[in-house]
Amino acid sequence: MRNTIKSEWWCREVYKENVVVFPGGESKKAGWGRAWLRRGGEWASSLRFVQLLLAKKWTFLLVLVGFLLGRAVILESLMPFAAAYFAVIYFMRRDVHAWIAVSLIAGSWFAAVPSPMWIAMEIAVLFLMFKGLEAYEKAELSSAPLLVFAAMLLVQLFSVFVGDSLSWYNFMMVVVEAALGFVLTLVFIQAIPVLTMSKKTATLKNEEIICLMIMLASVMTGAVGWVVYGMSVEHVMSRYMLLLFALAGGAPLGASVGVVAGLILSLADLTAIVQMSLLAFAGLLAGLLRDGGKMAVAFGMLLGTSILAIYVGSQSDVMSSTWESAAAAILLMLTPKVMIRTIARYVPGTNEHAKSQHDYAKRVREVTAERVSQYSEVFRQLSRSFGQFSGASTALKREEELGHFMNAVAERSCLNCHRQNACWETKFYHTHQMMTDMITSVEEGRTPSAKSMPRQWTNHCVKPAQVIGVMEQQYELYKNNMHWKKQIFDSRQLVAEQLSGVSKVMEDLAGEIKREGQTLHLQEEQIREALEGLGLSIQEIEVINLEEGNIEIELYHHFSQGYDECRKIIAPLLSDILGEHVAVKSERASGKSGEPTLVVFGSAKEYEIETGIAGAAKGGDLLSGDSFSMLELGNGKFAVAISDGMGNGERAREESSAALSILQQLLQSGMDEQLAVKSVNSILLLRSSDEVFATVDLAIIDLYTAKTMFMKIGSTPSFIKRGNEVILVTANNLPIGILQEIDVDMISMQLQPGDALIMMSDGIYDAPGHAVNKEMWMKRMITELKTSDPQEMADALLETVVRHHEGDIADDMTVLVARVDKHLPEWASFRWPGLTRLERPRTVS
Repeated sequence: MRNTIKSEWWCREVYKENVVVFPGGESKKAGWGRAWLRRGGEWASSLRFVQLLLAKKWTFLLVLVGFLLGRAVILESLMPFAAAYFAVIYFMRRDVHAWIAVSLIAGSWFAAVPSPMWIAMEIAVLFLMFKGLEAYEKAELSSAPLLVFAAMLLVQLFSVFVGDSLSWYNFMMVVVEAALGFVLTLVFIQAIPVLTMSKKTATLKNEEIICLMIMLASVMTGAVGWVVYGMSVEHVMSRYMLLLFALAGGAPLGASVGVVAGLILSLADLTAIVQMSLLAFAGLLAGLLRDGGKMAVAFGMLLGTSILAIYVGSQSDVMSSTWESAAAAILLMLTPKVMIRTIARYVPGTNEHAKSQHDYAKRVREVTAERVSQYSEVFRQLSRSFGQFSGASTALKREEELGHFMNAVAERSCLNCHRQNACWETKFYHTHQMMTDMITSVEEGRTPSAKSMPRQWTNHCVKPAQVIGVMEQQYELYKNNMHWKKQIFDSRQLVAEQLSGVSKVMEDLAGEIKREGQTLHLQEEQIREALEGLGLSIQEIEVINLEEGNIEIELYHHFSQGYDECRKIIAPLLSDILGEHVAVKSERASGKSGEPTLVVFGSAKEYEIETGIAGAAKGGDLLSGDSFSMLELGNGKFAVAISDGMGNGERAREESSAALSILQQLLQSGMDEQLAVKSVNSILLLRSSDEVFATVDLAIIDLYTAKTMFMKIGSTPSFIKRGNEVILVTANNLPIGILQEIDVDMISMQLQPGDALIMMSDGIYDAPGHAVNKEMWMKRMITELKTSDPQEMADALLETVVRHHEGDIADDMTVLVARVDKHLPEWASFRWPGLTRLERPRTVS
């Protein structure tokens, strides 16, 4: 109806524009205008009919398949296809089961041995069984094979009993036909969703492909006996199907189609037993020439059929076979490429299938990245709204504060005064000035006493002491109000900063997801070819990321143990073709025998960190209040940190470990370092109402440049030992967990290869006592160290402090040493002749 309206509207518009204007000024619509309207209605009806055809295309296909299956006969008398097909269609396409039943009966009427009555009886028995099971809500697709077997057995036994001949052979054939119906039902259950493209998954199992081949070959048996210009229709159809699948799936699929189609056709026509070997050989040759396109595949099939036809047939058979192959080749040429690509997309192992899988994964990544970006924008908008709201709620202006004071004081002291009208109406400006001066005095802490009140104020106000008292009370309320407003303002500001940090993290995550979705198949093939050029056979390679400094490549292999090809050969080769040092990050052998080993290659950093740690608890206890952390953040940075909780023992340990664990998680998520420290501070403030705090001494080392960022919050100084020189790194601020707003001192320094970074808690730094210059004493201790090993340096410093106190451990002591060294590859890269540098994909912004 809607299409009719659209067509008629279009015709009316054309009719309006094509108006014939006569000289007399009279406009007369031509007669063909009404014809346009009538034709528009006819076109609308035609359009509805075409849409109906398109909407019912699978219905017509299923009806046509039903007609051919109803006509199909194997072993000269068996017709097991009709009942199996009807049963599956009844469950999968209930809306067309009546048409399918009619097409099956009509097809059986035109069979070589017409049996429409028996086919109709089988379908009727099946229909009654289905209705009976539906009455008890037991009708399921899984029960269809057994129902088909039972229905065919009952009908065929009845046909044997009412027939003239009773023999064991006839009974055996009845059982065989019912068993074939059982098997074909299972086949059709797998094949019909694939045939109608209603299967949702983009990957077909081998069983589903075989079932589809069996079904198509069974449909071809319905064309046995049809001859067009001396060519057998079933031979042309079988060879066309062979060409189609050989071009889509290659030699394995082509040979498989040839075997299945030849076997089914030989069962339908016992004189065509040679077709099985002929089609199998032709499918193999056609599939081997798949890369040459349609012409090459058709040539391979023509060559295969001609060779066997010449070998086993007569001259007439050779000519008919050649013409049938030529007809199939012409049909292949007329087949659109999109149909072949669609078939290839469902065949595992083809490039189209791999591309479809990659496209699906890419779409998932894009949708995920878009959703993460939307969440990031939501957090960014929330951050802006909090920031705007906080900015709008700044301190009140001076005039508003004065107005607030004056209103409050006037309500409390002047409302019931007999001079209210004289002060606030007759002498308003004078009263306002006097009140402003007195409020200023109260704010500055110069509240006058009863004896020292200004004479001008006492002459103007009849209750000066009472007004001053009210002013003091209101000022205390005002100070409390301003304090809580500032607290709210600071909290909102912190929430805005944290939301902004979360937004930044999610934005980076979206970028990572998009970067992972880039097409890296070309790079994978280049690496595979380079490895195979060295004689190394790997099972699978997957390039995760090729971003400079953040390379990640996964490789599966079956190499023998003991030769270490990954570190000695593959990593140097990847270093050469990628232009930067690549090293083995991890290697995980499979727990099951026969499965491959997974090796992960990644960018080798320009610098590497070697650490050492030594510590002791107060009084020799087991639990220290100090915590430390040493971890790689995953973005080319290495973090070392020490936290000292207030006091000693379990409570101090909880505070220091909580501070470090939260800080570690925030840094690993990608949050800005300064914002991460502020977030930890706010979390510690909210954890408990008790007075608890912890120091944080954090150093983040860039493994590409050795540039180090120090963040010290209430911590002791750190030291850098560079040869015989000791460099002091210090800052002055309070520990976290005390104040709502803390100052984070960030100090940037450039480390050099061989530098040793020494960080310590106050138990080590305060060891010499207050009478000694602690910095000079610690510098001397570090200078006297005779070793460059980080662990030995940490042990030596701890031992020196303990000996200084004659074995007494007066406080928790922790010392952490991190030495920066230039990374030296374990194996040098080598140049292989003909090896080209790998082209990196562009980074997704």
